[in-house]
Amino acid sequence: MHNTYNLSSVKKMSKVNVLKKNYEFRAVLSKGKYYRGVYIEAFALKNSLEKNKIGIAINTKIGKAVKRNYLKRLIREGYRQNEKNFVKGYNIVFLVKKSANIEEISFSKVEKDVLLILAEIGQN
Repeated sequence: MHNTYNLSSVKKMSKVNVLKKNYEFRAVLSKGKYYRGVYIEAFALKNSLEKNKIGIAINTKIGKAVKRNYLKRLIREGYRQNEKNFVKGYNIVFLVKKSANIEEISFSKVEKDVLLILAEIGQN
């Protein structure tokens, strides 16, 4: 028996809204304003677009690739579910804190941090 899944209803982040180039990350990290949550920190820099572009960087010292990719998915999903509620026009780079205990990080904790950071960005 073969299962088929309807993937047309699955929402995914458009590739256009993602920071990819090293110089894009460097610009945000050097010129952007710093925000922090319990597990996640972020840098945000205004852009000239009517949308946010995000990047996620996780240090290799945080864990092996499987764990780093899992954390990226959590951050991306936390952002995707809440992006329409917040101010537009920023490049945002999310980082996982080096001091964070990655074994206790869950989606609800990541989402809480993402909401806190996005709210702070909207206040400035």
